[in-house]
Amino acid sequence: MTTKKEEEIEVIVFDLNGTFYNKSSKDEFYNFICTKRPKRVRFFFEMMYYKLLHKFKQMRQTEFKENFFNYLDELPPEKVKEYAREFWKKEYPENFNKELHQHFDKMKKEGKQLFCATGGLEVYVKPLFDLYPVDGFFGTKTRYENQTYLVEGEACKDEEKIKRLDEHFKGKHYTIIEAYSDSKETILEKAKKAFLVKDGKIVPFE
Repeated sequence: MTTKKEEEIEVIVFDLNGTFYNKSSKDEFYNFICTKRPKRVRFFFEMMYYKLLHKFKQMRQTEFKENFFNYLDELPPEKVKEYAREFWKKEYPENFNKELHQHFDKMKKEGKQLFCATGGLEVYVKPLFDLYPVDGFFGTKTRYENQTYLVEGEACKDEEKIKRLDEHFKGKHYTIIEAYSDSKETILEKAKKAFLVKDGKIVPFE
């Protein structure tokens, strides 16, 4: 039996790229890194190759993440975080969905818990939430080994997002009252109210 307090855990979950953030952070962060390390431009064609493999389902999501982010090779986590802090200060809040931003602020004041669940690597996404605090953040976990980033577990997509929420609440009862994403995914199907964000416009998911 759940207690009244547990029943009151109401959660809003949002994806980042193309949803709360109007752009693709994996692409934009690469462009930013190239301004700091111009020689990283050499990774461009390699990244396009991996994008094509992933698009035509020739590469699993987790494998794609490991290979696409090769442009971060030889940059230890603290250096990536340093660059990420500078990157997000440049992007936030101008390039974020203003309607969602206002709505999230309102819902936070009403006591709703706000979570970001994104496939982006935690190492460069997490500094964003020093600028815009949320109750929880889940991204793709990595470890830095032999000067490259390896994915730990699975990329934070679809069912993995639900798994991470379950782990966070440790058996406590919670309800996803709203979910937002730029594409159809499991988190939308689990929410009481689900929305797709297309070109900045928020429409009900059916």
